[in-house]
Amino acid sequence: MAGLTLGETPPSNSRPRRQRLSARRARRQRAFRWAAVTVLAVFFLLPLLAMLEFTTRGAGGKRSFDTWRLLVDWGRLSETYPALSAGIIDSAGQVVLTVLLTLVLLVPTVIWVRLRLPRLRRLVEFVCLLPLTIPAIVLVVGLAPVYAWVVYFLGGSSVTLTFAYTILVLPYAYRAIDAGLSAIDVRTLAEAARSLGAGWGTVMWRVILPNIRSAVMSAAFLTVALVLGEFTIASLLNRSNVQVAINFLGKSSATMSVAVSLAALVLAFVLLFLLSLVGGRRRLSLVGGRRRFSLVGRRRRFSLVGRRRRGTPKENNS
Repeated sequence: MAGLTLGETPPSNSRPRRQRLSARRARRQRAFRWAAVTVLAVFFLLPLLAMLEFTTRGAGGKRSFDTWRLLVDWGRLSETYPALSAGIIDSAGQVVLTVLLTLVLLVPTVIWVRLRLPRLRRLVEFVCLLPLTIPAIVLVVGLAPVYAWVVYFLGGSSVTLTFAYTILVLPYAYRAIDAGLSAIDVRTLAEAARSLGAGWGTVMWRVILPNIRSAVMSAAFLTVALVLGEFTIASLLNRSNVQVAINFLGKSSATMSVAVSLAALVLAFVLLFLLSLVGGRRRLSLVGGRRRFSLVGRRRRFSLVGRRRRGTPKENNS
């Protein structure tokens, strides 16, 4: 007691104890995460493995990959299952046209509303999110009279489903593009480009669009996944796509039907995985401060008040 001065406290082991508690809590959280991931992996992968086992089940319990060889061989597939090959071609055309139409409609509209018409942002958001509140069967009832005129003017091709699919993907594509625009200072970039003599077209396509490239890719991936998995509208409007072909094929060849379904599911999972990778890289670049906003592309970069010049402040002022 004589060696202790006023204001000193005896040493305690509270800090090591807190460290042990933190380490124990971290181990529990890690174990819980791994348990949750394992349960979800079993829940999602077990049906896929069952589908793979069914498609490779041959006579006498042997494994046979004849179904997958036929699925990869386009010539034999077209001869054996012409309806399936036609559905795949129709779905490919629908995917390409839906992605193009969605991006052409949404990207300029959302950018222009952000820059020039901010008061209409809530209205545009409401219109784009409205398809989420309408069931697909109700949407078909409303689209049936419209498609009667579409058939009259454009014919009964399955590619005309592009218009209906564009309406379906509006909520997802809008959210992806809007999130990309929210991550950058759109107004500052536009004002800087305008002060350097750029027109509104240049501002949109050479200033804003390169900075939301990952958001546009996300919208495209979501559109592809939704179009490849859509069945209700195509079936009720008596059109053809890969899901309708799978439904008809299941009545005659269950093995090929399950194989095509598995391939479509794997493709959708791959697209969503790529989407998560793109979003993760974008978040890391924003957090790390490495993201630079290009005003006229990659090779030429401008500051907010003009060109960047090297040298001391005195040299620049002179």
